[in-house]
Amino acid sequence: MVVDYYNFDYEFAEPPRVTSLQNTVPLPTFANFGEDVYFVADQRGYETVVHNVANQFLKTSKDGTIVDPRLILNKVVRVIEHSPGGVTVKTEDGAVYKADYVIVSVSLGVLQSKLIEFVPRLPEWKILAIYEFDMAIYTKIFIKFPYSFWPTGNGTQFFLYASERRGYYSIWQHFEREYPGAHVLLVTVTDDESRRIEQQPDSTTKAEAMEVLRAMFGKNIPEATDIFVPRWWSDRLYKGTFSNWPIGVNRYEYDQIRAPVGRIYFTGEHTSEHYNGYVHGAYLAGIDSANILIRCVKTGDCKYIVKAKDADD
Repeated sequence: MVVDYYNFDYEFAEPPRVTSLQNTVPLPTFANFGEDVYFVADQRGYETVVHNVANQFLKTSKDGTIVDPRLILNKVVRVIEHSPGGVTVKTEDGAVYKADYVIVSVSLGVLQSKLIEFVPRLPEWKILAIYEFDMAIYTKIFIKFPYSFWPTGNGTQFFLYASERRGYYSIWQHFEREYPGAHVLLVTVTDDESRRIEQQPDSTTKAEAMEVLRAMFGKNIPEATDIFVPRWWSDRLYKGTFSNWPIGVNRYEYDQIRAPVGRIYFTGEHTSEHYNGYVHGAYLAGIDSANILIRCVKTGDCKYIVKAKDADD
């Protein structure tokens, strides 16, 4: 079972029994960009990529800080009012923003959680499409030790723990190549295990992980000195990690998720036809949604055609 988990859940964050084989295999990301996978070891963090893209069109200071007044951060949108004449966005702190159009880029999980109230409410076809797809949970738990006690040679970056329970601290990874001397292990959990772990104290998670490591490497290994447990599912601004394509859902529903509602446009990795679940999917979907809106504004052609349900069958 652990090999099956490594081959499937480790990529999709959900088991094969709920994932559409027809729409996910082969994965376009690997088919189009190659099989190589790289870990970002830049000390500035992954956000550096986002800043470099933003610097191309937002005003920045000499030290690279974005100072463009058009970018407003640390606001939680709670209400989006829309009409044929425009949109009004209201944030949690009472601020109000008016515009001709709005592009909503929150996660699928946030759309499903009803954090944002749409006034009037979204049409039934849109709501049904939003709930057709799954918001998966993928949790990378980082654990630090006083020294390394695991193999670090070639071909040892990953090691698996075979449990009778699917996904129970199954996939481990060390970073001696990326961060020599860091003495850090990464264990990945998904789906129900992610939900369970998010609801318990970090001390309990550390104790469970240590029990698994002792089963693999013996009782004399050192105690972990620190642990970091992300909580994507519990965070109301995410409500999960990325979308997954479930069984019984085809590209018709995907078109519906991407389709605008009046002056409200939608984007995000969950609207990417080929690369949902990936950062590049979110990036490319943002470009697609922006171009659709630009065409509407410049030419007056605001029609978005949803293909018939059996068009691709």
